[in-house]
Amino acid sequence: MPANRLARCDAIDAQEHVERASVELAYLDPPFAVGVAFGARLGAGSSRATGPVAYDDRWTSLAAYLEWLEARLRVIHTLLSARGTMWLHLDHRAVHHAAVLCDRIFESPGQRLGEVIWVPGNGQKARKGPGATHQTLMIYAKTSDFVWNAKDPVLREPFATTSLAMHFKQEDASGRRFRDRTINGKTYRYFADEGRALGSVWSDCPAMVANTPLRKETTGYPTQKPEKLLERIIRASSQEGSLVLDPFSGSGTTLAVAARLGRSFVGLDIGARAIATAKSRLRAADVPFELVSARR
Repeated sequence: MPANRLARCDAIDAQEHVERASVELAYLDPPFAVGVAFGARLGAGSSRATGPVAYDDRWTSLAAYLEWLEARLRVIHTLLSARGTMWLHLDHRAVHHAAVLCDRIFESPGQRLGEVIWVPGNGQKARKGPGATHQTLMIYAKTSDFVWNAKDPVLREPFATTSLAMHFKQEDASGRRFRDRTINGKTYRYFADEGRALGSVWSDCPAMVANTPLRKETTGYPTQKPEKLLERIIRASSQEGSLVLDPFSGSGTTLAVAARLGRSFVGLDIGARAIATAKSRLRAADVPFELVSARR
């Protein structure tokens, strides 16, 4: 099947557009079971409240939603390569229930690599109890030999000033400052200019850059994710030339970023508004792709 494909279809039909065991990274941003229909903003001066419906996130029950989600997760699992990972993006409404599904599908809790807490920075309406100001990305691997580019700069952050002053007092032959730490008899070397590994709470990828008409990145599609977030995910869990799949591609952020980073992509969405938005975005960026416009 050709690389760089955008198709209007249900995620459960992904195998019609992706070869089995070929995907190195699958990023899933499905409906969250919020219970509302989301409108799209069309052009300057318009609003999502009065715009056309982009997708409907209303369900008869949580059980119905989870049954729908599990069927699609099982399909994505078959499409992952031996080194592939799946990132499932949800919020507090269903993420813990979905974790149980994923543990069952991936056959072992050991295949759950962890989770990232994303803080969009949007604030929260007043409510009883703590406000939900974060979303969760659960990360699962097909096997233990998964791609993880730990040394990529997007997964590093600067050491604290005090740590640099206290611990990084040695220099190698090239003038790089470092410290050595011996743990359980094994010595590890850390370089000051590499920074430390980024933690599991990401608050530096604000949603505002993708969701305000004042920013160039916005498309007007509801729940659009910022490119910085997807760039970090793609660079963390895939290699150049590999295949990235987004079966709920929405505005096309994953596809646009994957192309910019030298990855191939397949983007799927059941919604006409999503396909139109992603198509325009990719063409504006001069990204070559095949468009399969008929809903299957």
